[in-house]
Amino acid sequence: MTVHTVTAHHLVLHDRIGFVQDATPREPNGTTLVLVHTAGQSGVQWRHALRSLSELGYRVLVPDLPGHGHSEPAPGGAVRDLREYADWLVRLLEVLEVTRPVVVGCSIGGKIAQDLAARYGDRLDAAVSMCAESGPGRVQLHALERELEDSAAAARADRTHLGTRAVVGRRVARGRAELIARMHCREDPLVSTSDLIGWGAHDVRPLLPRIPCPITFVAGEDDLWVDARSVAESARQAPDGRFVLLPGYGHYPMEEMDDFAKVLDGWLGEMKEGRP
Repeated sequence: MTVHTVTAHHLVLHDRIGFVQDATPREPNGTTLVLVHTAGQSGVQWRHALRSLSELGYRVLVPDLPGHGHSEPAPGGAVRDLREYADWLVRLLEVLEVTRPVVVGCSIGGKIAQDLAARYGDRLDAAVSMCAESGPGRVQLHALERELEDSAAAARADRTHLGTRAVVGRRVARGRAELIARMHCREDPLVSTSDLIGWGAHDVRPLLPRIPCPITFVAGEDDLWVDARSVAESARQAPDGRFVLLPGYGHYPMEEMDDFAKVLDGWLGEMKEGRP
């Protein structure tokens, strides 16, 4: 049995304790990955990818965003501006003295990766945005504001479970899809709804032409929450953008795909090869 050593950091970031997992490979390839989770969730979404990517030589950082997982809430409570998360991640990298990482995010994590690439791209080696439109997408802010009023209702857990199952791809085995949905039911409804408000309120599209680093945009063919055509258009707007469509997969590639680490490694290699 292979034993994987992961260091847990509790860091003071913006006057609150932030939590990040740090996996250091035995044979480093010189690249650090920062893996950013989805709305309302935590770094546990990357538990399988973390081990596999470390085996491929990557140093892997998996933070819990403020108010998620093991991290304390932000000073102002649940965050409704994704730029706050992006700035928090920049501070985390400064504290850990990490330079030129690759940021990989999914859903709101993908949009945060886009924001980081646009505003801090000179500090990144590359970025990967999965299952994230650059605009508001299908989010209806007024409906989410109303949902905050009943965020603690018992039916919310059922909606989370059913909603997650609906966007897992058809190639994923039933047992695995059920596990993904059950894991997602551990979210804090107030935090996840606020995250989605942040998604709908933040439009990265005007910033895309300013992204200085390579960036890959990924969409799952079976993702009912994200329009793959919109994601492809974002890739066209970025100076060094690429688009990947995943047939048979949905909104959570890192949890749905058995070989996600190798697939991600391939995307990173393609971005590196494409440089002048």
